[in-house]
Amino acid sequence: MDFDLIVRGGTLPDGAVADIGISGETIAAIEPRLQASARTEIDASGNLVSPPFVDPHFHMDATLSYGIPRINASGTLLEGISLWGELKPLLTHEAVRDRALAYCDWAVSMGLLAIRTHVDVCDDRLLAVEALLDVKKTIAPYIDLQLVAFPQDGFYRSPTARENTIRALDLGVDIVGGIPHFERTMADGTRSVTELCEIAARRGLMVDLHCDETDDPLSRHIEQLAYETQRLGLQGRVAGSHLTSMHSMDNYYVSKLLPLIAEAGVSAIPNPLINIMLQGRHDTFPKRRGLTRVKEMLALGIRVGWGQDCVLDPWYSLGTADMLDVAFMGLHVAQMSSPADMARCFDMVTNVNASIMGLDHLGLAVGKRASLVVLDAGNPVEALRLRAERICVIARGKVVAERTRQDTRLSIDGRPAAVNRRHKAT
Repeated sequence: MDFDLIVRGGTLPDGAVADIGISGETIAAIEPRLQASARTEIDASGNLVSPPFVDPHFHMDATLSYGIPRINASGTLLEGISLWGELKPLLTHEAVRDRALAYCDWAVSMGLLAIRTHVDVCDDRLLAVEALLDVKKTIAPYIDLQLVAFPQDGFYRSPTARENTIRALDLGVDIVGGIPHFERTMADGTRSVTELCEIAARRGLMVDLHCDETDDPLSRHIEQLAYETQRLGLQGRVAGSHLTSMHSMDNYYVSKLLPLIAEAGVSAIPNPLINIMLQGRHDTFPKRRGLTRVKEMLALGIRVGWGQDCVLDPWYSLGTADMLDVAFMGLHVAQMSSPADMARCFDMVTNVNASIMGLDHLGLAVGKRASLVVLDAGNPVEALRLRAERICVIARGKVVAERTRQDTRLSIDGRPAAVNRRHKAT
């Protein structure tokens, strides 16, 4: 046999039709027609073949805990944080691990093969850290999992958060996190950005801060994050997540801020489903929706990726591990409605998110890891419109999930016998 697996006749995101030959865990060939054989062949004719979906912002320690010990009645970010504080003492290693593994099963079924999760380090037991380190080992054959040491209650505000952050990194957590806007003062928030970036610089790690997740236009810690990125030579290794205060900032200040972010090479990770659900809760009308300035960032060359953030947890009561849902909501709230913008939103939840996470081994190219998805859609925009079914998911050269195409039978005189809502423009 020439290959272990061949995916035949799929449409790539750029519109080309090609066969993909896989040897072991690697894409060995991409050609219009491979004159070769394989142990396994998958017919992808007429369907989109995509890189795997990637989520650069999630909270796996809390996922699938919705309703424990109660529901977030106000729907606010702050009540969610308070509720998480009630839940933390009830956590067990087994419960965190089992819920996370269940979510990862969902993720695989949706072609989501790389996730960055923030894990709260303000529990002195570091129970969730140890549970997710176990999960990371378990799912390594099919999902890339990055862990962020996240002092949920504030790096300085919580008495042991600084020490616990260091302990978590020593245990093998990958990335330095923080939440500067949740410190007691703006000055403490600024100081936390500096120290967290210095810790990352000393250890050669990446940085991903929950930054300015508030409706307060004076929450400007992203400016300090951009400054520290340049001062410490962290360009390309830093992300600011949420950045919702930018929705409310003065336009003149933003005209200064965005070039600083671009110059520093800081990435932005808005989380549209959760940002528009949690923000603006103090408003009557007009009501702010809290999404950061995505199109303006993209226009300046800032790397922007969409994140999921939450699924069935103290902050969000919905979610299915579907990054197409995330991109679909993002393009609506950011008003990215042109064909090019919509295709870009698909790229944001695949290639761009992989780039933010430093996962250079992912992508549809010879020599890359053989992780890819076959979708019941003709192109990326149709995949978004339909939130297309994942017909086949391949991780490291192995088929890990399959689904039969689900057409709907019709019983209407004079109409087709089946419909699936795909559409070929005339």
